[in-house]
Amino acid sequence: MVWFRIGSSVAKLAIRRTLSQSRCGSYATRTRVLPCQTRCFHSTILKSKAESAAPVPRPVPLSKLTDSFLDGTSSVYLEELQRAWEADPNSVDESWDNFFRNFVGQASTSPGISGQTIQESMRLLLLVRAYQVNGHMKAKLDPLGLEKREIPEDLTPGLYGFTEADLDREFFLGVWRMSGFLSENRPVQTLRSILSRLEQAYCGTIGYEYMHIADRDKCNWLRDKIETPTPRQYNSERRMVIYDRLTWSTQFENFLATKWTTAKRFGLEGAESLIPGMKEMFDRSADLGVENIVIGMPHRGRLNVLGNVVRKPLRQIFSEFSGGTRPVDEVGLYTGTGDVKYHLGTSYDRPTRGGKHLHLSLVANPSHLEAVDPVVIGKTRAKQYYTKDENRTKNMGILIHGDGSFAGQGVVYETLHLSALPNYCTGGTVHIVVNNQVAFTTDPREGRSSQYCTDVAKALSAPIFHVNADDIEAVVHACELAAEWRQTFHSDVVVDLVCYRRFGHNEIDEPSFTQPKMYKVIRSHPSSLQIYQEKLLQSGQVTQEDIDKIQKKVSSILNEEYEASKDYIPQKRDWLASHWTGFKSPEQISRIRNTGVKPEILKNVGKAISTFPENFKPHRGVKRVYEQRAQMIESGEGIDWGLGEALAFATLVVEGNHVRLSGQDVERGTFSHRHSVLHDQETGEEYCPLDHLIKNQDPEMFTVSNSSLSEFGVLGFELGYSMENPNSLVLWEAQFGDFANGAQVMFDQFISSGEAKWLRQTGLVVLLPHGYDGQGPEHSSGRLERFLQMSDDNPYVIPEMDPTLRKQIQECNWQVVNVTTPANYFHVLRRQIHRDFRKPLIVMSPKNLLRHKQCVSNLSEFDDVKGHPGFDKQGTRFKRLIKDQSGHSDLEEGIRRLVLCSGKVYYELDEERKKSETKDVAICRVEQLCPFPYDLIQRELKRYPNAEIVWCQEEPMNMGGYQYIALRLCTAMKALQRGNFNDIKYVGRLPSAATATGFYQLHVKEQTDLVKKALQPDPITPVIP
Repeated sequence: MVWFRIGSSVAKLAIRRTLSQSRCGSYATRTRVLPCQTRCFHSTILKSKAESAAPVPRPVPLSKLTDSFLDGTSSVYLEELQRAWEADPNSVDESWDNFFRNFVGQASTSPGISGQTIQESMRLLLLVRAYQVNGHMKAKLDPLGLEKREIPEDLTPGLYGFTEADLDREFFLGVWRMSGFLSENRPVQTLRSILSRLEQAYCGTIGYEYMHIADRDKCNWLRDKIETPTPRQYNSERRMVIYDRLTWSTQFENFLATKWTTAKRFGLEGAESLIPGMKEMFDRSADLGVENIVIGMPHRGRLNVLGNVVRKPLRQIFSEFSGGTRPVDEVGLYTGTGDVKYHLGTSYDRPTRGGKHLHLSLVANPSHLEAVDPVVIGKTRAKQYYTKDENRTKNMGILIHGDGSFAGQGVVYETLHLSALPNYCTGGTVHIVVNNQVAFTTDPREGRSSQYCTDVAKALSAPIFHVNADDIEAVVHACELAAEWRQTFHSDVVVDLVCYRRFGHNEIDEPSFTQPKMYKVIRSHPSSLQIYQEKLLQSGQVTQEDIDKIQKKVSSILNEEYEASKDYIPQKRDWLASHWTGFKSPEQISRIRNTGVKPEILKNVGKAISTFPENFKPHRGVKRVYEQRAQMIESGEGIDWGLGEALAFATLVVEGNHVRLSGQDVERGTFSHRHSVLHDQETGEEYCPLDHLIKNQDPEMFTVSNSSLSEFGVLGFELGYSMENPNSLVLWEAQFGDFANGAQVMFDQFISSGEAKWLRQTGLVVLLPHGYDGQGPEHSSGRLERFLQMSDDNPYVIPEMDPTLRKQIQECNWQVVNVTTPANYFHVLRRQIHRDFRKPLIVMSPKNLLRHKQCVSNLSEFDDVKGHPGFDKQGTRFKRLIKDQSGHSDLEEGIRRLVLCSGKVYYELDEERKKSETKDVAICRVEQLCPFPYDLIQRELKRYPNAEIVWCQEEPMNMGGYQYIALRLCTAMKALQRGNFNDIKYVGRLPSAATATGFYQLHVKEQTDLVKKALQPDPITPVIP
């Protein structure tokens, strides 16, 4: 490989400069430009001997090669190397020694090739390499024959000085430390034979891209697979299996088109070979040890994959086309809003052709193309953890893409970029691109800047197999090869299925508006089933009777399932994996549990997470933090935010739960508050105290990992991870809460609505640093208002609030909290696990409260001891609302104002209240904003019957919690006859386009003014005059 690269760099420019000026020989070129095409097709044609009588090449001295192959400098260099080698072979690099041994020592003694020169040998090797690098550019990939590409000059033998007269000359190729074509024990071959082999291997209906991979072992492995002299041959039995699978794929689409002519189904017509390709890939994967496959795909072809690959009952699919029915006969029935049939997922245990069994999971997804990619990868990684698949060979992810979205959607690269990261890798994903050669109505020349839609995968050194979808056996071969690559090298691989879309973007679309020429060809183009059927009949391996038998069987089953669909009523929801057995739906009551921990456990884990090995030398600042934490545990006082969080993680781990935290800079924490991973200042060694809580602790049981600089991809990964098993606390932390909008699609389409659309629960925790402290408009707000706006609780109806009957959180789509004490943070995290259902949790986490002297808790607020500060009549648990801390009784008629707030502004209000010695203002903290704590709000309204009601926030009026809180607060007040919306006074910043000012002095003034206004002696002016 070394000499190959040397030869290329030394010679390539000289070849182009000299031989292009005076090409001799029978290989000429012509360029054919087609109308409406921006790319041209460069074909190589063979002239007859009469047209050109090319001279037979003769040996030329090295010093005279400057006008034909090498320039003067390089020829002298090569000549000097040869002389040095002849004098002493050890005096040159091993690669050159190998070269000269092949072509000087061997060629001169081999019969029939005495005229071969070193330069011809190098040219021939460069020609072989050119096919390996660019042979795909000449491959017959487009089933419609419309795409005309310029074939690189590198594939023209005339460029290397070869003529028609050389075709039957024998050339000595040498024996190299490479696999494939150059490894065979046939060093002498004719040029015709060499070219034929190269054309067969690289220019058929599969185009291979792999020479961008720097690893020689991987390239050699692929060369062995690609350059084998035996063409792909399948026996009659195997061909009948492939034909049967292709028939199912084709007949399924035809059946739907016949029964529901105007329904959108995003069919697979033009790409029917995807189904047999996937099935053969799965069979091969199972033979190689795969047991679970997680699939993500867009809507095109989804119904076909559901029915024919994942084996969702056909009668259920047909029932959904007819309108469907909601499931019956199930206790605690919850059906949600549902979703269109081509977004739904399912799972199934599927037998393989080899007698194995595969568990297939097709993940539900929205119309946002590629958004499901990281979700699939995260779910796959979680499966690997729970099945102890340390080698990552039993659980595999498969992602199916469209050509436009694979090239155009940024989340594709974000997902690919995770593939080799230690805490995100899954041992390789198989990517299948269903390449329609058009994206909705956009041609490739307008949809991407690269030659192929798959070029983004080259950044990962992934091999790419472009395959003509009309050649079903080539599709099968490429899919099997992809499975073998994944299981061998545990890295990503891409199959580019070059096909077409027989109809428009959907079945009622008219594609000829924008692609008239393409669809003129498509209308008369035979299906892949017709093409394969003709091939089988011509081979004589299959009879017409065999074909008719399969066609009749498939048609009969489809009709039977259609009749059965008319009376189909789902008896059981296709909901959650076995890990989720026993978890409650939103319509079932789940008992509220305490989250306090025994004092001795808190002490033990507290010591474990605040110590490190004696010989470990952390940074002195970090050492001081750990010494302070140890003192906090010992004294039981002053527990700060970082230690409170660590105690939550540690107690969950010792209870047997998996805890995983990821995001940008989470190991240290953006604000240097966490320090979960310590670094030895001398050796660089890392130590994570939370990995050493129990004996023989699984190293992944607690995982904290800095992520790539990605929001969309990483949040999607953690969402997928959280969906696999409920007995895990999975958290994603944004660097600043403001940056979460980089993952807005995940919040909108998955986290906020996934349970309602797809009946999929998740307990994912999202930590969004939030708070106004003068850092400007991009470092102040986690956009609390957006999460509250997406909450689905009714602002005008007070739900059942009795603790024994309350289902408020279960019936809401997620929880949004703005917590103000380390103890409450501890309990809200533990609450995620200690309940019989799962809901996403959005936390507006603090910044300056991380070190605020007043924002601390006593260890007794974490335990379960009756009589301790955190214990109330229900026990120790998360406090949805924290009442005023002034020791007020149950009835305080002398309080003139009740200020409700959330987050860090409480501490500023309390400080100002103490400073001004104000005694007649009560301040309550709403810790859980969604779902709204009606019962506790009404408790405080009753406590202060004469108080003016104020909502105080730092955010502008059009942001923060005001719009959400005011409606629900009004409902609570009306129920107690305490007034209406006009009686709610607002204190906060005025409406603004930006979240915060960038001028620090202005920030201080705004903050001071709103705090003083909340406590002013005079009544506050209503929002609505």
